[in-house]
Amino acid sequence: WSVVCERAAHPTEESYTSRLLNDKKGIDKVLEKVGEESTEFILAVKNGVNERTVEETADLLFHVLVALKAAGVDLADVLRELEHRRK
Repeated sequence: WSVVCERAAHPTEESYTSRLLNDKKGIDKVLEKVGEESTEFILAVKNGVNERTVEETADLLFHVLVALKAAGVDLADVLRELEHRRK
């Protein structure tokens, strides 16, 4: 999360995160990636290939974090919500 926030605050052309956050399509670009990575994650789990599942989970989580940043939602708020739901 701290790296995503850093890339948002100090964008560079070399940073994939910065490019996602500053794409001309706006938040739609990162949301497209969340959708793509969600599908790849589902297929990896369904196919039962552990290594691919790990890789696709990392991709999905990363893009969700970038989408949260693009939407102006702090990860701490999401974590608090999860804590609130814990029984």
